[in-house]
Amino acid sequence: MDNLKIIDNLYKAFATGDIPVVLDFLDKNVEWNEAEGNALAEGNPYIGPDAVLNGVFIRLSEEHEYFNLKDIELHDMVDDKVLATLRYDAKRKNNGAVYNAQVAHFWKLKNRKIVAFQQYADTKKIADATHTK
Repeated sequence: MDNLKIIDNLYKAFATGDIPVVLDFLDKNVEWNEAEGNALAEGNPYIGPDAVLNGVFIRLSEEHEYFNLKDIELHDMVDDKVLATLRYDAKRKNNGAVYNAQVAHFWKLKNRKIVAFQQYADTKKIADATHTK
């Protein structure tokens, strides 16, 4: 399976809520970084699938009524890297705020496993939704 297909399958699993499959794509020592300015970045770097599950995915689930990835475009890069451009379509549980944020995900793979992830996001839009009263 090529790198684009791996990342595409990861996003498809995320879309259906199949987090165990998402985690299976991650290397046991994956280094996961959320965008600076994102509240989830306080745990950077998350090392390993369990850290990503507990520090990112569970928190997203606890904090959002829904959190969808939309308009995903994948771009193959050299040296086993993939760039994804997309949007977060989400609704906060704490205040009902809805946001649609522009995002990029930078993935590094080795031996068909994800070894690194870097999120780039419109953190102001996300923070504004978090703190809306």
